[in-house]
Amino acid sequence: MRHNVFGKQLNRDTGQRQALLKGLAGALIRSEAIETTETKAKAAVSLIEKLITKAKKAKLADIQHIESVITDRMLVQKLVSDIAPRFKDRKGGYLRLIKLGTRTGDNAPMVRMEFTSAAVAQTGPEKTAKPEKTASPTPKSKSHKS
Repeated sequence: MRHNVFGKQLNRDTGQRQALLKGLAGALIRSEAIETTETKAKAAVSLIEKLITKAKKAKLADIQHIESVITDRMLVQKLVSDIAPRFKDRKGGYLRLIKLGTRTGDNAPMVRMEFTSAAVAQTGPEKTAKPEKTASPTPKSKSHKS
């Protein structure tokens, strides 16, 4: 029975699973977009979104909690000063998972995990203004002389 076991096990014991999720969180903060398996990404989404929510508040206790998960202080600083302010008006949904297909070695479904606002700013389609149609002169009707 799985009493009080939260989330996916990912074929790992508790310590390995926590280290994996912390590593995914650090890698995502470092590069702002990573490619991983779909199962690992879905397991990491809740941890990363909670970290971003705490970084938006940026109180001392919140920063200390973030440092307990992400040990690199430069990444904590980047999360609090660069990434969290992008989402100040957003209440959730900070991440986007884009399906990439399957991995060739073991046929595992792969996804690209990225921040939503960063993805829109970097890879979003450019909105170009379409030139307005100018009123073309109507062709003169030929008068038929009979």
